[in-house]
Amino acid sequence: MQQTRTDTIQNEPIPRGEPIIRVRDVVVGFGSRTILKGLSLDVKSGEILGFVGASGGGKSVLTRTILGLVPKRSGTVEVFGQDLDTLDWRQRQALERRWGVLFQQGALFSSMTVKENIQFPMREYLDMSQKLLDELAIAKIEMVGLKADVAEKAPSELSGGMIKRAALARSLALDPEILFLDEPTSGLDPIGAGEFDDLIATLQHTLGLTVFMVTHDLDSLHSVCDRVAALVDGQVAAVGPIESMLESKQPWIQAYFHGKRARAAGIGVDNERAGSGARNGAGV
Repeated sequence: MQQTRTDTIQNEPIPRGEPIIRVRDVVVGFGSRTILKGLSLDVKSGEILGFVGASGGGKSVLTRTILGLVPKRSGTVEVFGQDLDTLDWRQRQALERRWGVLFQQGALFSSMTVKENIQFPMREYLDMSQKLLDELAIAKIEMVGLKADVAEKAPSELSGGMIKRAALARSLALDPEILFLDEPTSGLDPIGAGEFDDLIATLQHTLGLTVFMVTHDLDSLHSVCDRVAALVDGQVAAVGPIESMLESKQPWIQAYFHGKRARAAGIGVDNERAGSGARNGAGV
């Protein structure tokens, strides 16, 4: 019997510090407008990579391109060493089980309870009893710092911060290796944003996750990211630990990390102080 390519897909983890996502020369556009202009970027296994750029510059577009939600005009995207363009739908489905996604507004199904939202990907991919599904959903809810009784609530009954955490619980439903976060602290007050940053850092360390985080939050970049990549004019202008961002002479990066907002956040004023807050980890 001839072996299919599905049998050759490897599920072994990528060694820490090696590229787990590899984007090369990706071009994405809509109509006559080109958003990503030959963009290349590596995301390393075991790191939290912060991805920054101007509003409307294509940060979320790159995330959706990697996920296959936005078509690219050219270039390649490899995840877990697999060129996504070469996979059939079964192989693609198997690969997608290994990542989780938190969209900016949570994207919870309004007609479902929190528990049902978390169980949605479980029902699609796993063959389990209802009792076990319920137990797993409660475990995910408590993992993100919510109380178990949230399980039976509808999204409309939750605060903004609770929606973020419930959506995060759903993104962790299948125990992914990669977590995509799109503006995770957007809309949260400073205390809530700080607590969410701490939660992400704890989960990344505890679960061994690789995190690709689109953000504009300077505090998040400073407190939880191992490296930062800056998107300027459709390409990655610089990538490295936050100290290298602070030292960059690229005009947009300088304006971003040394502007009024950066000074208000205590970033860009003192390089040594900024460096002392960076976490040690892969990719630093």
